[in-house]
Amino acid sequence: MGYHQSLMKTGKPESRPAANSKPLLITPKLLRRMPLPQPDEEGDKEERGRVLVVGGSREMPGAVILAATAALRAGAGKLQIATCRSIAQSVAVAVPEARVLALPETKAGAIAASAAEEVTERAQYVNAVLFGPGMIDEEIVARLVGRVLPRIGKVTAILDAAALQCFKESPQCLHDLECKAIVTPHAGEMAKMMNVSKASVTRESLVTAREAARKFHAVVALKGAETHIVSHNVSKTYCNRTGNVGLATSGSGDTLSGIISGLAARGATPLQAAVWGVYLHARAGDVLAKERGRLGYLARELLGEVPALMAELSSG
Repeated sequence: MGYHQSLMKTGKPESRPAANSKPLLITPKLLRRMPLPQPDEEGDKEERGRVLVVGGSREMPGAVILAATAALRAGAGKLQIATCRSIAQSVAVAVPEARVLALPETKAGAIAASAAEEVTERAQYVNAVLFGPGMIDEEIVARLVGRVLPRIGKVTAILDAAALQCFKESPQCLHDLECKAIVTPHAGEMAKMMNVSKASVTRESLVTAREAARKFHAVVALKGAETHIVSHNVSKTYCNRTGNVGLATSGSGDTLSGIISGLAARGATPLQAAVWGVYLHARAGDVLAKERGRLGYLARELLGEVPALMAELSSG
């Protein structure tokens, strides 16, 4: 539904960012003005939030491992991973801090749509749920996510990778739901979601991010050399120019979505989690580029930099 269609149907326009507002550049100073929730020193892991990561496939178990580990590095207190039965044991060994749920899978080694009941049951008891890392068969993923999202209440849902297919199938799938959503597409994924060319997304990334936020009723982090972050119901928009070309590597997007999920589980608002997550991910890349060079560092190496960067940015 477009803006004018919404006005005709409801008598009032839906919330939308100001079309001509200049995005705010994400800097340490800006982040200190929007501090992350901090747990009480006497609090336990429950206070730091619970996150569920739904993802993986027989041919890509590493993606869910990266995303899940990233959620813990961002400070989440408890972690659950829901993945294919054939790789569940290996994932559990790789991430010993997590409780791992073995889901039914297809012959091709993808999470089956019939896993929706088990995922829904788990998702109702967490603060944030991430869908997408390492998942294959977009049609099955879209069915799975479409069955789960309407039933998880006020959880923050983060959708990445194959899970973004659900917007192509049903652009308004979030409109009437209680859950809050963050989507993290790159230009190619956004082009499919919006049914436009990748070139047009790259050329008009801020305009596209704004339109996508309105269309999908979500916080959008449109990844690129400049990452634009826009919410459907907040007028301020944000731009990240930190980072380097080394971040364009396998698994990098999984680490980003995991960091954002961990921050959301801790109690950050969707917009705050996206802004902080994008910057932390990019700054970790800059730290590694200085230590090792701009090309050749690995996505998994980003994660070890996140706690110290958070501590530095959270200090006076």
